[in-house]
Amino acid sequence: MTVKTMENKIGTSWQEMTEHFSEIITQIGEDKSREGLIKTPERAAKAMEFLTQGYQQDASEILKSAMFKEEYSEMVLVKDIEMYSLCEHHMLPFFGKAHIAYIPNGTIVGLSKLPRVVDVFARRLQVQERLTHEIVHCIQDTLNPLGVAVVIEATHMCMMMRGVQKQNSVTTTSAFTGEFEKVQTRGEFLNLISSRLH
Repeated sequence: MTVKTMENKIGTSWQEMTEHFSEIITQIGEDKSREGLIKTPERAAKAMEFLTQGYQQDASEILKSAMFKEEYSEMVLVKDIEMYSLCEHHMLPFFGKAHIAYIPNGTIVGLSKLPRVVDVFARRLQVQERLTHEIVHCIQDTLNPLGVAVVIEATHMCMMMRGVQKQNSVTTTSAFTGEFEKVQTRGEFLNLISSRLH
């Protein structure tokens, strides 16, 4: 697909979403011609495009754009990465922090690329369990490190605003490959993400 075709597709999608949001406003019993709502369908469509932009991005290519040969073989950890996503079951936000570590195998990656990988997969309709695994597998398959560890801690609005309405619940998911499947290495990672060294 060419860039122009993609732009046309996104433009068409945005126009269609605007019409759908307009219809939703009517269906819930509101007056879409009311002053405060006149531009809401357009704003909502733009917001949805932004919140799902991960579908148009390739996380592996982002990593490949900043890979460097380096004989460093100790753990590299980026923690407290802000993460925002949409639950695919109710299309309500879930948000929190991701912690990522990997052990290089002759190749390191620019540190800013790890949060960008989180954003690519988070900016899609998601479940936290799959999001965790997608991040791990992307880093493992692209960098071929000795191991990867990812822990995500998130609060889900679908549990807070509706359903069980539990305001203080936090969901934690984790995934490990390679060296992080060993108890000692995984323990070091978990100790580091729970400590306050800065």
